[in-house]
Amino acid sequence: MASRPNIHKKLHLLVVEDDEMMQSLLCAYLEQEGYDITAVLTGKDMFAVLGKRSVDLILLDLTLPDEDGLTLARQIRARSSVPIIIMTARQGMEDRLAGLDIGADDFLTKPFDPREMVLRVRNVLNRTSERAEEGAQVIGFDGWRLDLSSRTLRAPDDTDVKLTGGEFNLLAALVKTPNRVLSRDFLLDAITRNDEPPSDRMIDVYVSRLRKKIGGSPGEENYIVTVPGHGYKFTGTLE
Repeated sequence: MASRPNIHKKLHLLVVEDDEMMQSLLCAYLEQEGYDITAVLTGKDMFAVLGKRSVDLILLDLTLPDEDGLTLARQIRARSSVPIIIMTARQGMEDRLAGLDIGADDFLTKPFDPREMVLRVRNVLNRTSERAEEGAQVIGFDGWRLDLSSRTLRAPDDTDVKLTGGEFNLLAALVKTPNRVLSRDFLLDAITRNDEPPSDRMIDVYVSRLRKKIGGSPGEENYIVTVPGHGYKFTGTLE
């Protein structure tokens, strides 16, 4: 195995793999490298972990018993920038391209040498750590402050605005891409929990609530604009 890196903070990795023998092998190598590992067998269990603990990287198998891994990767990416390394025995280039297009950070085709997996994990973590240092965790717009790490919203008058989890996820998805139209399907991935069926009505409800909580200045168009037949876009000016 590769030598263990000097890790000051024990990074938390989530392994989503339904082959228990493969899962055990991956966990053994990663634990020896000094990582804190959580392993699950299904997409449902993956989202349960994500709802309870922060995760620094996800190793995601594409073939799971309850959901296709590409669908799970899309749902993760819609609501989070956590690094994703996809693992699969599928040989087709289409799956690789689809995974990278969704926003996966790397791709491992089975069978692979666990030592290569360790190096890829380390490289992805290094790259995303550098991006995190450069990227803003607090997004400002017109005096508002959306804190992505603490999941809070502060108004221009310095008061806290209470948001539900779904409201925050929807607002974060919109604010990260100002003036870009986001489809209803994309926003559903951002707000839907794994234990509830997706519904267009959910988007309408959350948009309505957010418009009341962060309405634009008097006489101005609301921050969240409906684009008929396409979706919604955020029109605030980022600071």
